[in-house]
Amino acid sequence: MAEEASSATALAGAAPVHGWRATFPPAQWLGTYQPRWLGHDAVAGMTLAAYAIPVSLAYASLAGLPPQNGIYCYLVGGLLYALFGSSRQLAIGPTSAISMLVGVTVAGLAGGDPARFAAIAALTAVVIAVMCVLAWLLRLSSLVNFISETILLGFKAGAALTIALTQLPKLFGVQGGGDGFFERILVLVGQLPATNFAVLAFGLAALGALLLGEKFLPGRPVALLVVVISIVVLSVTPMAGLGFKVVGALPQGLPEFHLPGLSVRDVDGVVPLAFACLLLAYVESVSAARALAQSHNGAVDPRQELLGLGAANLAAGLFQGYPVAGGLSQSSVNDQAGAKTPLALVFASVTIGLCLMYLTGLLSNLPNVVLAAIVLIAVKGLVDIGALRHLWRVSRYEFGVSMVAFAAVLLLGILKGVIVAVLVSMLLVIRRGARPHVAFLGRIPGTSRYSDLERHPDNESVPGVLVFRVEASLLYFNIEHVRDALWEKIRAATAPLKLVVCDLSTSPTVDLAGARMLAQLQTQLQEAGIGLRLVAAHASVRDILRAEGLDERVGYFGRHVSLADVIDEFQGR
Repeated sequence: MAEEASSATALAGAAPVHGWRATFPPAQWLGTYQPRWLGHDAVAGMTLAAYAIPVSLAYASLAGLPPQNGIYCYLVGGLLYALFGSSRQLAIGPTSAISMLVGVTVAGLAGGDPARFAAIAALTAVVIAVMCVLAWLLRLSSLVNFISETILLGFKAGAALTIALTQLPKLFGVQGGGDGFFERILVLVGQLPATNFAVLAFGLAALGALLLGEKFLPGRPVALLVVVISIVVLSVTPMAGLGFKVVGALPQGLPEFHLPGLSVRDVDGVVPLAFACLLLAYVESVSAARALAQSHNGAVDPRQELLGLGAANLAAGLFQGYPVAGGLSQSSVNDQAGAKTPLALVFASVTIGLCLMYLTGLLSNLPNVVLAAIVLIAVKGLVDIGALRHLWRVSRYEFGVSMVAFAAVLLLGILKGVIVAVLVSMLLVIRRGARPHVAFLGRIPGTSRYSDLERHPDNESVPGVLVFRVEASLLYFNIEHVRDALWEKIRAATAPLKLVVCDLSTSPTVDLAGARMLAQLQTQLQEAGIGLRLVAAHASVRDILRAEGLDERVGYFGRHVSLADVIDEFQGR
């Protein structure tokens, strides 16, 4: 633990880094690299490679691309991320949700042409890289916070079911088919009588082995062991003649530098696809990087992650890959294997490169049902039942929002589901901002402090006085809601009111429309014989209120007067 803390401290740095060193993280950690970390990084890199090879083969098939394209993603994506990423444990490669998104969407853009399919997938990765650089230049990393965890819970669950349904036909040894989620279910049910029981038994055995490995050997490359055993079984037994579909021969050697061969103008729809992939990739990558950094007392720079992700996607697009991201599963493998720095990704790429040069022939008898089993185990982690149950207990409203994203993915597909999830997130932000809670306050018994009467009915109301507090900034899009809530309360008052007090302590910002609303409120209240006072305004808020002349109309509202002072003054009169 002491070594972990020292490495985290060394990598995090004691002071903020500026200039070119801030955009090139190796300049920060190479100088503090300790020789004893080299063995840890080498072992972690080789372990990651052992995990990545079977998983990338499975994800490439999910994306509708040749198996080797998934391996290329790990090979080059990790190298470039090691140069520009800020996380020391994050592992970059294809992920299940992005692979499915690419596979479903590009199929409709390629028109059945495999070469065009691969070119569009590579072009998407390049477009993502451009978007990442633009977002980095414009400092847009904070925008990811607008996509709530509630939305992501529902989206991931829907994506997991969608992905699983595309793999079930391989598990049963049938053709499958259908365009949407529910059509695929109907097609699969109709084909079940034609189930290949040899393939099904083999797939269930692979699933069982992967589940046992996940439980008893976490962080170990169990998938690689399952792949090796399955290849041996099909190579030395007669089972290959029982209708098993296999990966086939993979091209030997490293990928060549290759421009996508298409421009954005040639592919209608590639920009929305790239944007959806970027959202998924960035959210998943930053979330995984932060989770791992917290466990080591380290730090992650969300803005720098845009550069790291952009560099990884650029490499993937130029070397026959498709969009990549940092996933929690592969990153956990890298971390648990002992990775100390991003140099582990370099060792992983070297290991994968050696396998591509000398060992590709061994994968020709790998059955597709095993790849389907690997995908099914991987997407299982996308469905967080515990989090959904907690959401149900804590907030039925938030649970309903999560289910909107879930239903959108199932009904509309992953691409449109991403867009719907983003729109719902933005609408939630707007709704909460437009309808802030307006609290009406009463005195806490035995004190001079005030709190919400609705939450604390034992609070004491002040005769003739209505005290309210808007628990948000007063801005042009919420002032109508605030005004309506206030007048509804005034009209419902059972005793005559003489004074209304606005507590601005929870309103950090008041724009011009908000200031004018308060001025109009003062005029309307004065006509009804009611006074208005303002208290606890922040410094910037006091400035704009004074510019609107409110200090002359409602009296002093500076920092020397409190809510209790105003109430005491009123009662003294």
